[in-house]
Amino acid sequence: MSAAADDSILSAGRVAPWLEQMVAALRGEGETDVPCGECVACCSSRQFVHVEPDEHAALAHIPEEVRFPAPGLPAGHVVLGYDDRGRCPMLGERGCTIYAHRPRACRVYDCRMFLATGVEPDRDQPAIVRQVRRWRFEPETADDTAVLVALRSVAAVLDDPACYPGDRLPSRASQRAAIAVGLHEIGRGGVPATPAAVRVELTRRSS
Repeated sequence: MSAAADDSILSAGRVAPWLEQMVAALRGEGETDVPCGECVACCSSRQFVHVEPDEHAALAHIPEEVRFPAPGLPAGHVVLGYDDRGRCPMLGERGCTIYAHRPRACRVYDCRMFLATGVEPDRDQPAIVRQVRRWRFEPETADDTAVLVALRSVAAVLDDPACYPGDRLPSRASQRAAIAVGLHEIGRGGVPATPAAVRVELTRRSS
């Protein structure tokens, strides 16, 4: 079943614990725990899935004919494309056919990041847009409120190319949402984030 088949409200949990788990996943210290149910929106929304060379289990379960060299990355990095319906080649009629061995990118992806950051999903991914509209975080504590303020403060400036080394704006909304999560500390303390502060931190992390 796709996200389009249901528009009922879904609990996204509390935002502060969600952020802690999401940050850990982005750092490679775990994976997200998304209550997807039967939703396969992220698997059927024209997304390229990056698979890194050290992901031996995933690579062993992905046929060579559906792997392609990842543009701009060293040899060994590959991406999975999608079919004419926008579906991942590893998506079957009952969900992911390699779920236990799915790539790291799939283990980290969590569409609740759009709700948390206020970043709008790309318009060419309507199934994800619909699913994001279903999520609701639980009633906020003071900590939850502070988290949302920080996340959205950073996200609010991420459409400015001045945030990025080389002034290259990330092409996908999911990339900007992930950046907001990773840099949420910049928005802490009641001082709004600025493109300059984001750029400094991104530069530091890439050096």
